[in-house]
Amino acid sequence: RASRAAMPAFRQDGEKQLPQEVVFMAWSPKRDLIALANRAGEVLLHRLANFQRVWSLPPNENTGKEVTALAWRPDGKILAFGLTDTKRIILCDVEKPESLHSFSVDSSVTYMHWMEVTEESSVLTSFYNAEDESNLLLPKLPALPKNYSTTAKIFSEEKSDEIMKLLGDVRLNALVLGGNSGFIEIYAYGMFKIATVAGVAGSCRGLCLSSDLKSLSVITEIQGSLDSEAEITYFQASGLDTSLLSSYLPEVTRMARKFTHISTLLQYIKLSLTCMCEAWEEILMQMDSRLTKFVQEKNTTTSVQDEFMQLLLWGKASLELQALLMNQLTVKGLKKLGQSIESSYSSIQKLVVSHLQSGSEALLYHLSELKGMALWKQKYESLGLDASGIEEAITAVGSFILKANELLQVIDSSMKNFKAFFRWLYVAMLRMSEDHVLPELNKMTQKDITFVADFLTEHFNEAPELYNRKGKYFNVERVGQYLKDEDDDLVSPPNTEGNQWFNFLKNSTHLKESPLLFPYYPEKSLHFVKRQMEGVIDQCLQKPADVIGKSVHQAVCMSLYKISQGEDSTPQLFKLPFLWNDKTSNIHYVLFTILENSISKIYILRRNTDTSRSVSNGILAVEFGNFLNNSIRETSDSRCYSCLDAHFYDDETVTVVLKESVEQEGKERILAQLPLSSVYTTKDEDREFIWDSTKRLDEQSDEIPTHTVVLESQWRVLENMKAQYVAVNGIRRVSCVLSSNLRHVRVFEMDVEDDGEVEEEEEEETT
Repeated sequence: RASRAAMPAFRQDGEKQLPQEVVFMAWSPKRDLIALANRAGEVLLHRLANFQRVWSLPPNENTGKEVTALAWRPDGKILAFGLTDTKRIILCDVEKPESLHSFSVDSSVTYMHWMEVTEESSVLTSFYNAEDESNLLLPKLPALPKNYSTTAKIFSEEKSDEIMKLLGDVRLNALVLGGNSGFIEIYAYGMFKIATVAGVAGSCRGLCLSSDLKSLSVITEIQGSLDSEAEITYFQASGLDTSLLSSYLPEVTRMARKFTHISTLLQYIKLSLTCMCEAWEEILMQMDSRLTKFVQEKNTTTSVQDEFMQLLLWGKASLELQALLMNQLTVKGLKKLGQSIESSYSSIQKLVVSHLQSGSEALLYHLSELKGMALWKQKYESLGLDASGIEEAITAVGSFILKANELLQVIDSSMKNFKAFFRWLYVAMLRMSEDHVLPELNKMTQKDITFVADFLTEHFNEAPELYNRKGKYFNVERVGQYLKDEDDDLVSPPNTEGNQWFNFLKNSTHLKESPLLFPYYPEKSLHFVKRQMEGVIDQCLQKPADVIGKSVHQAVCMSLYKISQGEDSTPQLFKLPFLWNDKTSNIHYVLFTILENSISKIYILRRNTDTSRSVSNGILAVEFGNFLNNSIRETSDSRCYSCLDAHFYDDETVTVVLKESVEQEGKERILAQLPLSSVYTTKDEDREFIWDSTKRLDEQSDEIPTHTVVLESQWRVLENMKAQYVAVNGIRRVSCVLSSNLRHVRVFEMDVEDDGEVEEEEEEETT
């Protein structure tokens, strides 16, 4: 045996001293990657091999600086992290440090758990297969142009598959968030809120939702009065099964899928609008500001409009106007202004036609489908889908489409007007500078002259009240006002006088109230109407979360133990308790340690959530006997290990970090695998622990059956490292140990031993 122990179990794959303290670690479920968050607010991704860094995402103002939770999507393609200072959740691409989606929450999130629904049913399978019907009916969304700085990479040409990555697999997965003061929310696909759970007290320290959605376990910390110590409590809400989520799984999945499509479309529209704002350049304001300055500086009483009219009619300009045109505007400047207006207007026009319109049409399609679902009352009414709310959302999208069309008309007429005006002004300025005017420029028909005269009358009249509002007397350029993100009304709303349709509507009493006509807001900008649309859609997506959340009932509430005040320096994220859901049998386990007589024992609480199975609910304590052969004190007390950290490695094994309770110099910490089979043996069944619900668990710990385990082979001494925490992943068979100063990291492959015979011997022992 002594020679056996010399061969360390688990193979070390890398070690690093990190510059910043690590506050959280999580292994990817599908690949040998580990995500870390540190005190500086960075999120880092490292490989198992040599603990090599793949990428880092530095903190920034928009996202936030204080990471308090991390979770991987079950397919390992997306990493979610929560920030407490901005109360935002960011979904980040695993391939590169880019935020794909983010949303705000009402409380700072202290724990996240992302699970996948494994339930199978024929209805679900048929839905999973029929998911792409919208792709057959809707044209593919055109990719956003690459030449704008803000365009999120998701929607640009080479990245359009990333939106699919964001939507991920059709199979339902749910991101469960827990925060302070009883805040718990469940997001389908990590994007759409399907439940707001109420009735849990305290701030969340652990969460786990069983894979059939029947049971949600929560561990919270309840702070008593100021000076008393906080208490850790275990809640189990099995009310999710009685009514909604699991019995309506196909409906919930389909609804969540629609909502996910809708939120990606809203993001697409928002980005298209951002591109439009970038296409509109500041140079287009030049005309307005030059003319305003001209008004302020000139000494004559004639109005600007008259000055230009005289130039148009008599071909002669006053000296002041001549100075404005020749010295300030200049022939070259005029040319440049003309080109800018043309290129900028046509790119805005393209964006409206190909992006805004196709995005809003797709949005209309999905909302109409959703309305159809809401009208199927026996299936969707109990989930809180409300047809009238969706009707309002459809109307709001309609108003947005109308506004976009109005913008197209404004661009159209502005382009015509500006072209004629600039062409005339160009010739007039060439004459002033006595340059040669090309004969084809000189042809100006009576019609052209009327056109310019109309343009001058309409756009060049001084407006003193505009000066008080915007600091300028003129609003020659009419497109920019639509793209301003302000609540102000439009400076020059479109002129609807004499419009036959408007007159018809005004005089018709029945049509005014018709639900078939989308309301039209002539005074408002495009941004304003978009914000209004987002608000209405948000409103109609809110309701199911409240309805489903209210259906959750608390089944069990147990008070576990008090926290000793001494440990506050360690980051919240590492502290036990730890929750685990056994996916095959849906048993929930809770791991925690209680310190008695300077030894912390590890406690395993087992809750059976599936009533059809006969596994008993129970709790037992585990202590570790002496297994270091070289210990001199073999005769003395055998219980000489304290458990520092424990995590479930897979459904059968718990990984623990141990230290000798009498710590002397040179005593090393130990990483070990504890098989549950050695803990749950048959002879336990008679010693059932009777829970006294009036007391906390730590007050009755003497009666809890205690198991002494002597580990044979599955352990390894961690030399020269004050190990304190461990993060594991049994699917990939890896673990990462972190030192108590939160900077020293070691990664191991757990199932690799150097000696082939070891495994056979081990099997004999367990049998």
